[in-house]
Amino acid sequence: MLCQSCGKSQATTHVKSIVNGELKEFMLCSECAKKMGYGSLFHGFGFNLGSFLGSFLGEEGAPEQTMNTVRCKRCGSSFNEIAKTGQVGCAECYRTFYDRMIPSIQRIHGNTTHVGKLASSAGMQARLKNELEKAKEELKRAIQEQEFEKAAQLRDRIKEIERQGDRHE
Repeated sequence: MLCQSCGKSQATTHVKSIVNGELKEFMLCSECAKKMGYGSLFHGFGFNLGSFLGSFLGEEGAPEQTMNTVRCKRCGSSFNEIAKTGQVGCAECYRTFYDRMIPSIQRIHGNTTHVGKLASSAGMQARLKNELEKAKEELKRAIQEQEFEKAAQLRDRIKEIERQGDRHE
């Protein structure tokens, strides 16, 4: 597709803007995008986001092996491509490259187990288990930081959660 501004160069930038509730979309070449102020978010910082994310996967600069490269059976991505771009191709990639991705996920997020909010459809047992795990982590932190009053409160809260769990089994 040609640039919608100059009509000469290949469009490389897709711009969406909402003005007074009206969505406008247009495609620009890199030169017109720069002239209109749509340069890279990190332009001028010497920063490539894809390279940055790919470096977390630990394979940036690894030689591309075209022969015997393991590829995702759903999207065709290789681990080297994921490492270079910092983007996982599809959900199947997590299964295909599990052993290679776990250390990176651990390094990026600090954990490989989801500890966020539970879905509203999760049962009472799952909610109590989640709350119990969080309280135990807080208790460990309170003890390490020698906040003994807080630790005593958390200990009591843990006992209460465990009692509630026994009632709901």
